[in-house]
Amino acid sequence: MTQAGRQGSPRNSSGRKGPDRNAARGAAQGRSAGAGKRDFPKGGDRPFGDRTYRAKPREERFIDPDEAPAGRRPAGDWKPGAKAPAPRAGAAKAGARKAAAARKPGANKAPGTPGALKPKSAAPKTAGSRAFGSERFGQNLGPVRRPSRGRGPRTDVPQSEFHDADGVRLQKIMASAGVASRRVCEEMIAEGRVEVDGKVVTELGVRVDPKTAVIHVDGLRIQLDDTLVYMVFNKPKGVVSTMEDPEGRPCISDYIRNNQGERLFHVGRLDVATEGLLLLTNDGELANRLTHPSYEVPKTYLVQVRGPFPQGIGAQLKEGIELEDGFASVDSFRLVDSTPGHVLIEVVLHSGKNRIVRRLFDAVGFPVQRLVRVKVGPIGLGDQRQGSIRNLGKQEVGHLLASVGL
Repeated sequence: MTQAGRQGSPRNSSGRKGPDRNAARGAAQGRSAGAGKRDFPKGGDRPFGDRTYRAKPREERFIDPDEAPAGRRPAGDWKPGAKAPAPRAGAAKAGARKAAAARKPGANKAPGTPGALKPKSAAPKTAGSRAFGSERFGQNLGPVRRPSRGRGPRTDVPQSEFHDADGVRLQKIMASAGVASRRVCEEMIAEGRVEVDGKVVTELGVRVDPKTAVIHVDGLRIQLDDTLVYMVFNKPKGVVSTMEDPEGRPCISDYIRNNQGERLFHVGRLDVATEGLLLLTNDGELANRLTHPSYEVPKTYLVQVRGPFPQGIGAQLKEGIELEDGFASVDSFRLVDSTPGHVLIEVVLHSGKNRIVRRLFDAVGFPVQRLVRVKVGPIGLGDQRQGSIRNLGKQEVGHLLASVGL
């Protein structure tokens, strides 16, 4: 191929338009300084053929401070064209969230109209604002339940009625008892959640005597006596519900360690063959109230009997059965599980009669094969290992005391 043919080949970048392009390039380079034209560097092909790339002159855009985006509005003596200060950390994300919320369907409609967005509910209180909210045990016991004959209505009284000049500040006593931090305790007092001797205190600075004052927070009694002990024992089968047994059988004291010589009472009794929850304490007033029938403290049992279990017997147990020592019934009856030959039932009753659950099921023709007490009042076993003893948390103690009006 001749030299002319190679020059006219489309594969050669300096082909048929080579001279014109070189001339245009030289002319463009000559005008670049005056006209503000921007071009690619020399050498090689440029994209989009012969197009020239001219930078548009930048125009200063006036920004009204009243219409500046949120988080980016300049402060102080700001002038148009000046560089706005950098936004604060998180301002861009917050603006993006607001913009996304504004694009939602119904965002611009008035509340209550068809298609409008539903208002968000108030945020729940954090665990730290609850009494003893940071404790490990007893955080899901629900609302405080008091007996029907509990204290009278809550009343606000002047600060001078309980103020003791020689006492300790109320928020300090609460913080020392583990209710919450002192700052949160002050908020609880200001919100009217604290009672002293049955009367609401809303003023800060009140001083009380911790040895005699009875303090409640959200209905929970604060136990200020460090000498009182409250425990839960998961009794195994074959253990006698006594501290000592003259016959040498296993008893409760065999499982108690490091009690430092404290004399503990077991609240109620379980027969030798029955397993489950026993409360141990040296609080005599609490023990008496828990066992007194007038307080009707509920007790929950899991009962295993032979199956199948016919319908109608549960209703019969709730209606009541005549026993040798009087009329007895269960408060609730629920079928938990059923397997071939066995049925597991949950019953709740407040009677404290001896062997009452076994005698009730014997009366309907289904002797108990296994019996476990899993709950007394608000206190439950949960996943506590059999044969173990644990101390109640302060929130659990508060619920237990409230259940008997203390």
